Amino acid sequence: MYRPVATAAATGGVPTDNGDYVVTLDQVPRWNDAEIRSSLEYENEDPSFSKSFLSDPLTSHGEESGTNGLASRFPVDHEINSKIYLWRGQPWNLEVDAVVNSTNENMDEVHSSQGLHAAAGPGLAEECATLGGCRTGMAKVTNAYDLPARRVIHTVGPKYAVKYHSAAENALSHCYRSCLELLIENGLRSIAMGCIYTEAKNYPREPAAHVAIRTVRRLLEKQKDKITAVVFCTSTSSDTEIYKRLLPLYLPRDKHEEAVAISKLPADVGDENGETIIHERKIRIKPLPKKVIPKPSQSPAEVPASDVGLVQRNSSYLDTYLDPAFMSLMKDPDQRRQEQWEKTAQAQGGWNCAKMLGFGDIGGPPLSAAEEYSLHSRYLAKANSLNLSEIAEMKILYRGGVDSEGRPVMVVVGAHFLLRCLELERFILYVVKEFEPLIQKPYTIVYFHSAASLQVQPDLGWMRRLQQILGRKHQRNLHAIYVLHPTFHLKTAIFALQMFVDKVVWKKVVYVDRLLQQFKYVPREQLTIPDFVFQHDIEVNGGKGLIVDPRTKYIYHRP
Repeated sequence: MYRPVATAAATGGVPTDNGDYVVTLDQVPRWNDAEIRSSLEYENEDPSFSKSFLSDPLTSHGEESGTNGLASRFPVDHEINSKIYLWRGQPWNLEVDAVVNSTNENMDEVHSSQGLHAAAGPGLAEECATLGGCRTGMAKVTNAYDLPARRVIHTVGPKYAVKYHSAAENALSHCYRSCLELLIENGLRSIAMGCIYTEAKNYPREPAAHVAIRTVRRLLEKQKDKITAVVFCTSTSSDTEIYKRLLPLYLPRDKHEEAVAISKLPADVGDENGETIIHERKIRIKPLPKKVIPKPSQSPAEVPASDVGLVQRNSSYLDTYLDPAFMSLMKDPDQRRQEQWEKTAQAQGGWNCAKMLGFGDIGGPPLSAAEEYSLHSRYLAKANSLNLSEIAEMKILYRGGVDSEGRPVMVVVGAHFLLRCLELERFILYVVKEFEPLIQKPYTIVYFHSAASLQVQPDLGWMRRLQQILGRKHQRNLHAIYVLHPTFHLKTAIFALQMFVDKVVWKKVVYVDRLLQQFKYVPREQLTIPDFVFQHDIEVNGGKGLIVDPRTKYIYHRP
C-alpha cells in the first residue's frame, strides 16, 4: 500500500495528495539541523493565518530584556535536541516504531485521527473494539496493520473549559507522558505524534503546544537513553508556526536561545513531569508549636502501675495543636439548622409583596453555593435514572442550533406548557437533564410566548425554585433570554422576577416583537418553529409586507 518517497519530497514536510508514501526518519529534519533553524518562515503558509497573533518569542521587541542572573529552567541539551523532529504531514506516513492516534473514550473510528483507520485497514478498528475503551489522559497500544509503523498508541485528550484549565492541562500532559511510557514498556524507541488536542474539544492550540513540548522534554531528561526519536507532526501551517516558535523555549539549541527563553517562558512551566503546579492543593506541613510543659511534681517512677492509664492531659494542652482557621470551617450542625430556621421564619414573617400581587410565594432564605450544588446534584441523579419520554413528546423544551455568535440555543414553547396535563416535579427533572450539557458554557434561551397567554402558567415561586435547582452555573453562563411576542402580563411577571427573585438572570431578557427581528439574534435555519408561531406573528403584526413559505416556513419581505 505504501511506497518510499524521494528525500526531496519529504524534506519540506508537505505530503502529496494521495498520502500513500513512506517517509523514513533520515528524510525528516531534526530540530537542531541547520535547515530547520533557518526556515522560520513557511513558503506555503496559510494567508489567513495572522503572524501578528503569533509573534516569534526569540525576536526581541525593542530592547532585549535581561535575564537578571536567573538560571534557565530548560538549559541547552544537544542530546535531547538530536531526538526531536518537526514534520509537516500525517504521523502514519512515517516509518517509526509507533504513531499516536487521538481518539475518544470509546475508541471509535469516526472520532479517531482523520485518515488513520483508512490507511491502517479494517483490522485496526476490530482490535480497538476489543480493548474496552480508554480513559481520558490514558493510552493503549495496538498493532499497526497496514501502516509502516510497528504499533499504534491510542490516547484520549481532555475537553477544555476555562474554569477547569489546570485539570485539562494536567490531563493533556498525562496523554503525552502515557504515550511515551507505553512506548518504552513495549521496547519501542521512536514515535510520531500529531496534535492530541482537537478543535472538537475546544482546546486552544498554543497552550496545548506548550504542554506537549515541555512534557516531552521532561520525560526525555529522565529516559533519554530509551528513546531515539520523537517526531512532532503538524497538519496545518498555523500548528507548524506555533511549534517553531515554542520549541526554542523548551529545547534551546544554543546559549542565545536559552538566554532569551528565560524571559519568554510562561510563569508556570509545570513540575518535574511537566504538569501544572496547583499551589492551593499542595500539602503544607508545619512544625508543631513548641510548648513548655511543666514538670510534674511527682516523678513517673513514683506513679503506681495501676494508675498509669488514668493519667489525663490537660485539655488546654491539646487545644494548642488545633488550627483555629480549620476549626472555624466546622460549624455545629445544630447551629446550622437553627440559622436556617431563623432565616425561613424571618422571610415568611415579612411582608411578601409578590404574594399579595398574585405572583406566588417567592419568600424563603437564599441558598448557599454548597446547598445549590447539592440540590442540583440530587435532581440530576434522579433525572438520569428516570424515563421522561412523555415530557419530551410534549415539545415544551428542546434543543435548537446556535445563535449568531455560535452559542447553543435552548427553545421553550409557552403554548405547549399545559399545566393541567403536566406533573411539575417530573418536568423540573426533565429541565435539569436537558439543560445540564448547555450550562457548562455560554448559551442562549429562545422563548416563544406566542398564544401562551391562553394557557395557565406557573407562578413565580415555582420559577424561583427551578432557578435554584439549575444553580449558579446556569446564572453565570446564560447569555440572553429572547422572548418572542411578549404580552403586558408577561412583562409584568418578568419585572417581578427582576425585583424579587434574581436581578442578574432576568435582566438578560430581550423582548422581540417580530419573527424577523428574532432571526437577527438566532438564524432561521437554527430554529425549529411550530406552525402556530408563524400564524400568530402574522395576526399580531398584520403580516404587512411579508410572505410565509408554507413548505419551509421561511418569512420573506414582499417584493
